[in-house]
Amino acid sequence: MTVADLAAFERSAADFAATLRAGDAVALEGDLGAGKTTFVAAVARALGNADEVASPTFIFRHRYAGAPPIEHLDLYRIEDPAEAVELGLEDAFSADAITFVEWPSRLPGLLPAHAIRIRIEGSGDGPRVLAIERP
Repeated sequence: MTVADLAAFERSAADFAATLRAGDAVALEGDLGAGKTTFVAAVARALGNADEVASPTFIFRHRYAGAPPIEHLDLYRIEDPAEAVELGLEDAFSADAITFVEWPSRLPGLLPAHAIRIRIEGSGDGPRVLAIERP
């Protein structure tokens, strides 16, 4: 699906939020600046989170309140799969939360088989293309 601008992109993310349930995992793929964190922020707002959502690039993981809560992982800086174990990132996947993973290709074995995959193309306030693949 193509969205015309950033506002439409955020509305699409909010609509997507309505389809999510606790236990879901979502892989977000796209270039730097494509809007992966913006997408997570719009989903979090739609699920009742009032906190500011920020990229967890340097700390790897954030948890946001909401119904259900959101686990937000960013694997951009992961270079060795052992780092994920050391950081306890596998613990982010639980039946009580929705887990979003940015840069999932860094650790393909981390995602559960039932993960929803979203590819985002575009950047800035221009059009974006969203491709959502459900298993």
